[in-house]
Amino acid sequence: MSDRSSIEWTEATWNPVRGCTKVSAGCKHCYAETFAERFRGVPGHPFEQGFDLKLVPAALDLPKRWRRGRLVFVNSMSDLFHEDVPSEYIARVFDVMRECPQHQFQVLTKRAERLEALAPALRPPRNVWLGVSVENADTTWRIDHLRRAPACVRFLSVEPLLGPIAKLRLGDIHWVIVGGESGPRARAVNGDWVREIRDQCRRARVPFFFKQWGGVQKSKNGRTLDDRTWDEMPDASQARSSLNPRKERRTHLPVHG
Repeated sequence: MSDRSSIEWTEATWNPVRGCTKVSAGCKHCYAETFAERFRGVPGHPFEQGFDLKLVPAALDLPKRWRRGRLVFVNSMSDLFHEDVPSEYIARVFDVMRECPQHQFQVLTKRAERLEALAPALRPPRNVWLGVSVENADTTWRIDHLRRAPACVRFLSVEPLLGPIAKLRLGDIHWVIVGGESGPRARAVNGDWVREIRDQCRRARVPFFFKQWGGVQKSKNGRTLDDRTWDEMPDASQARSSLNPRKERRTHLPVHG
């Protein structure tokens, strides 16, 4: 976890949970798993347990120490809505985000059903963006669950893009990120797949962010699409200006998910 990040669409990362398990094709070459497993068995290392799921209560208050407001990607090394993360712990994470109105928090999950089920009780504050991963046409069902979750900003991470998505349902979606897979076993992305999504976003007037072409040599392949970069972001100014400075009532959920 860091108050700076090399991820193009965020500024910082915060990991109150570490580790995860695979649920779909997009997880096959998980960068977080590859990183974590390098340190399995190293005494005292944050990933001594490898990529096994682990709650990190000691990290909960970290965003409170960052006075300057920033975009914060929540659980870059896990999935907050993993089935083994207790509901009460998820509520504690949301309480911290509620108590840090200087930041905008980006929560991304592949567990869209659990997101929808818990979101009403979590009452996401206006500085929390909720998103789901959609790697191909077979996972677009996650968008419907996201759409039913209360949120000021709802976004899609179409990364790694593994196939064409001809009909991306963008109603009530405020931002779309697209990227190819990177790493030594990266699956190739077709430029026409990317353009198809970009064009759908433009027609729907949804901000489009192209993260990378990916591949084995990510930096050499770059992130230019049709002679320009695409760094569009959702307009969160209304969310920032509408934040209620008073401390809100804390969230209470049953301990078990």
